[in-house]
Amino acid sequence: MSSENMIYLIGGPPRCGKTTLAKSMSKKFGIPWISTDMLEVVSGEYMSRAEWKRAHPYSLLRRTHKTNDAFYGKLSPQEIVRILRRQAMATAPAIDMAAICEMNDGNDYVIEGYHIEPGLASRLVNKYGKKNVRAVFLTRHDPNAFARDVKKSTTPNDWLIVGTKREKTFLKVGRMVSHFSDHFETQAKKYRFKVYKMDEDFPTKLVEAADHLRGL
Repeated sequence: MSSENMIYLIGGPPRCGKTTLAKSMSKKFGIPWISTDMLEVVSGEYMSRAEWKRAHPYSLLRRTHKTNDAFYGKLSPQEIVRILRRQAMATAPAIDMAAICEMNDGNDYVIEGYHIEPGLASRLVNKYGKKNVRAVFLTRHDPNAFARDVKKSTTPNDWLIVGTKREKTFLKVGRMVSHFSDHFETQAKKYRFKVYKMDEDFPTKLVEAADHLRGL
């Protein structure tokens, strides 16, 4: 493994700018990237049906509740964060495998997703070294600003917009993201990772986060 190979980890709650940051870094620096959502799907293919159900409570409940309105109307922000974290734990081995495979192949690589918690990032840094792994976390803490910004989305087939009929659901999602952000911020502080709050100056924060990951 070369000390020059770098895995860039971008973690944080859903809809805080992780994918946007990964795409920006890929375009600017020519570094390939992958979402942990994809790693979750791939790892699930190697599980039995019973194992999948235990490891993917969020996906299972989302299938049961057909719309965002039903899902976020039934579960509290705290409950949703708990099941997201449980699902993230099941994907951690796949993230580790992706990181070591890319390093062994001599590649720099960006991995982004809510599955990357500060505790996991710390374990990967300790396992592969600071010269090979860097991490940053993005958060949002203002549910009202979150709900307003959802309407500005230009993402094709945006899961939140397509699956939502009631505007008050956007605020409920924002409350979940805020609660999850508090968790990420507390844990990132514990493991001494940089956190960028994306509620304001979003474009500027993206540049700062990319520069931090690149060691600039």
